[in-house]
Amino acid sequence: MSSEQQGDRPRREPRDGGTSRRPRRMSAPKAMRSAAQQLEELLGRPPESISALRPTDDGWEAEVEVLELERIPETTSVLASYRVTLDAEGELMAYERVRRYTRGQIDRRT
Repeated sequence: MSSEQQGDRPRREPRDGGTSRRPRRMSAPKAMRSAAQQLEELLGRPPESISALRPTDDGWEAEVEVLELERIPETTSVLASYRVTLDAEGELMAYERVRRYTRGQIDRRT
């Protein structure tokens, strides 16, 4: 009986020499910094905060809060929430503004 018939088949290497693995996902703190820095470069405004960060199959998705219009008093300043999509290496793939609100506004419970 041959070794293949006994279930002792030789292991095959991937055709690309073992480099077909997906890139390792960056850590959450690095993803947060990357989302904030890259969005600031695009918008020309510094982020106020990161309000959410979640892993996706391909990288990360973050909600970034940005001051869009500064007013006096501060509670009337206009902020925006942006959804930022990063790949596994932390490169910005997409962003969109999903909400505008005044600083003093409180979300209603649903």
